[in-house]
Amino acid sequence: MIRKLLFAALFSAGLAAPQLATAQHLTTPNTGMYGTPSNLIDMPTAETAPDGQLSTTISYFGNTFKNTLSFQITPRLTGAFRYTAIKGLNIPGYTPSTYYDRSFDISYQILTESAYLPAVSVGLRDFIGTGLYSSEYIVATKGFANDRLRLTAGLGWGRLGSYQSIGSTGTRPSDLLGAGGIPTYDRWFRGDVAPFAGLSYALSDTLTFKAEYSSDAYTLETGDGILERKNPYNFGLDYRRSDNFGIGVYSIGGAEYGVVLRFALNPRTDGVPGGSETAPVPVYLRPRGTAQDLGWTTSPAERQSAQEELVAGLAREGLELEGIRLDGRKAHVLIRNAKYDIEAQAVGRTARVLTRTMPDSVETFVITQVVRGIRSTSVVVQRSDLERLENAPARDILAAAQFSTSLAETPDIPVIEGSYPRYSWNFAPYVQTSFFDPDNPLRADLGLRLKGEYSWAPGWVLSGSLTNRIAGTLSDTPRPARITPIDPPPVVRSDGNFYNRSKQPRIETLTVAKYGRLGPNLYGRLSAGLFESAYGGISGEVLWKPTGSRFALGAEANYVVKRDYDQLFDFQDYKVATGHLSAYYDFGNGFHGQLDVGRYLAGDLGATVSLDREFANGWRVGAYATKTDVSAASFGEGSFDKGIRITIPISWAFGQPDRRTGNLVLQSLARDGGARLNVDGRLYETIRGTHKSDMVKSWGKFWR
Repeated sequence: MIRKLLFAALFSAGLAAPQLATAQHLTTPNTGMYGTPSNLIDMPTAETAPDGQLSTTISYFGNTFKNTLSFQITPRLTGAFRYTAIKGLNIPGYTPSTYYDRSFDISYQILTESAYLPAVSVGLRDFIGTGLYSSEYIVATKGFANDRLRLTAGLGWGRLGSYQSIGSTGTRPSDLLGAGGIPTYDRWFRGDVAPFAGLSYALSDTLTFKAEYSSDAYTLETGDGILERKNPYNFGLDYRRSDNFGIGVYSIGGAEYGVVLRFALNPRTDGVPGGSETAPVPVYLRPRGTAQDLGWTTSPAERQSAQEELVAGLAREGLELEGIRLDGRKAHVLIRNAKYDIEAQAVGRTARVLTRTMPDSVETFVITQVVRGIRSTSVVVQRSDLERLENAPARDILAAAQFSTSLAETPDIPVIEGSYPRYSWNFAPYVQTSFFDPDNPLRADLGLRLKGEYSWAPGWVLSGSLTNRIAGTLSDTPRPARITPIDPPPVVRSDGNFYNRSKQPRIETLTVAKYGRLGPNLYGRLSAGLFESAYGGISGEVLWKPTGSRFALGAEANYVVKRDYDQLFDFQDYKVATGHLSAYYDFGNGFHGQLDVGRYLAGDLGATVSLDREFANGWRVGAYATKTDVSAASFGEGSFDKGIRITIPISWAFGQPDRRTGNLVLQSLARDGGARLNVDGRLYETIRGTHKSDMVKSWGKFWR
């Protein structure tokens, strides 16, 4: 139940099953008021969270709310995104009573703590934001008394150098409130430098005392009278029931009180989803000598019976048989997997069913997955290996299996009767969100969505979705940006609120697409129709992707017309040709990169760089940035398009196999520069999960 609630909240309350804290857990740091790993209050430390940990921190003091999402990108590298609301801060040219600010932090642990040496980290706060919290630091942390006592000392610049400076490292440009979005490298480690220090002491396995000397003078806030600071000393207590939840209360500056709530989860250690599904059928062990009997090959009735048993057996596992070629010693089957988000599990269950339905003489199983009509990768397993290794670790059957794309291209495997036409549909509520409007940081619409897909032949897909907005605030006209664009590009995304005004049924998407193999390791897609709420037209794509390769190349070309705001069948006058060349690379350890170079919806030329960390259980945490020939001044507030994206598998939340996911994208207000067309079913994400390079990451579920 807790996981279901977490998924519904999209990780904003990351409560995993309660787990009593022990002394060992004390080595896992809390997060401070700034939301990054720290056993102090307002000051940074040299500590890191466990690799892969995702944390949400909500803190308040002095009319300031800080909401921070932090991620342990690697064991040494920490990143954080923060959204802050300050009531009463006087910013020139900014009229609302509450000032909203976005900022990014990053820190790197250059020295790991040892028996004699402290951990040492270097970090940047607000290094690509507006500069409100701009600061840099070098800090050391060391544990004593079995880590119950942890001491920290460091030097800070910027805000962290604003109280009792001991020197300067040059002139620091103004920190206050540019357009944001551009790295403020000209400020880094420049200006006044000041010391800070602190300690934390574990009073028990759940309660920790903290004290620190702060080098942040809070000059802006005290100057505007929104908080009082009498001295540089902060004190507090933290209570942590589990590694997933904590709360802290603090006295700050001798005059203010603060509170912080922390939620954390770790997709790296949270296991592969599923487990509550029905157990697979056991592997059938052939009696000695029966493998030599080929008498069935002359009996059409026995062939038909084997096929019917296979169809029924796969159906019980939630799989579909699309085609089969059955020889005396080999069975080549085409399967469709609409259930399992772990592709290895679908292949493993198919192999088990084959041992129970194929004649005993059939020794070689070739299992080819069909995705949107594309015959993707084939997995070749020997029946005797399945019989021998059923109770062995999954890595043993992986070593015995073969992966092939050439076998998947075999044209003479007949499609069985009844495979086509086929269709699927669902009807469910939806929530659509928008973040970071300065007048209202969170806008959302609630409505109903009907989706359907119809395929009448291999590779042909007709799909669409209808929506009906019930209530919400997405259609409210946003205020002008704090930084008004100069010579802006054509309006291609910034009028998105107009597409959310109608409460009448709308055609969200309606497309017809043809997918297929164009050659060895080469795939193709041609689509036409209404691709998204704002654009319709034609789209073509090719992808080169060998099954065992970490590298792939793609090319896409589109010609689209802007849709009318009622989202029916009418169009506006704006037309544009857009497209990209794309390179994909799996760096290993879960890191996956993508580079797209081409022409965007506003006719601007540029590139998008994306980096995601992907986990075996289906979680993804990543970021992207797009820079085009639209200047920062023309782009407006934020300077260029960028964002953070998180994918949460539904199977993780509900404990059963499910191919659906929940997706959260945190980005600035929609801008026109660097905007890309949304097209469902792009080739790389369509076929990559069935390729060896991806399947081996979660091969442990082959036997489940």
